[in-house]
Amino acid sequence: MKIGIDISQLAYVNTGVANYLRDLVDHLVKVDQHNEYVLFYSSLRRQLSPATFSFTFNSHVSLKHFRIPPKALDLLWNKLHVFPIERLIGDVDIFITSDWTEPPTKKAKKATILYDLIVYTYPEETAETIIATQKRKLRWVKKESAMVFCISNSTKKDAMKILGIDEKRLQVIYPGI
Repeated sequence: MKIGIDISQLAYVNTGVANYLRDLVDHLVKVDQHNEYVLFYSSLRRQLSPATFSFTFNSHVSLKHFRIPPKALDLLWNKLHVFPIERLIGDVDIFITSDWTEPPTKKAKKATILYDLIVYTYPEETAETIIATQKRKLRWVKKESAMVFCISNSTKKDAMKILGIDEKRLQVIYPGI
């Protein structure tokens, strides 16, 4: 199986989202030697350091970097919902999204990582542009993601209550230590 993962948030080092995503990808790639991984990220100005990961890239794991601004991807993927991810990274069986954008897929099943729903629960704590982007993304998550990985039971409960996502589509994967 070929699995694509959006790791764009790793360009923002030492944030909770980046740390969670880095650790998840590190462990997943180490324990799963059977599947092929395509790690995708887009950042106009930021580069990922090779030291970001504790593994080496090989035929089992590849990295695809694109210099597309986040605002352009928000427009293409969250607003217009066009330009499937496979056009950038090739065919994958599963594509896992993370924090900022929700690309459409041609054939791949989608999963996403849900960190919190602060844009709904504490909107006064969040910039308006972030709220708008997250709400656009979450609209597509609700419609298209076969699985939503929540980082806590609280996030899972919020996803059911606020977004109306069926519990069968929610799985808690706690941050590692």
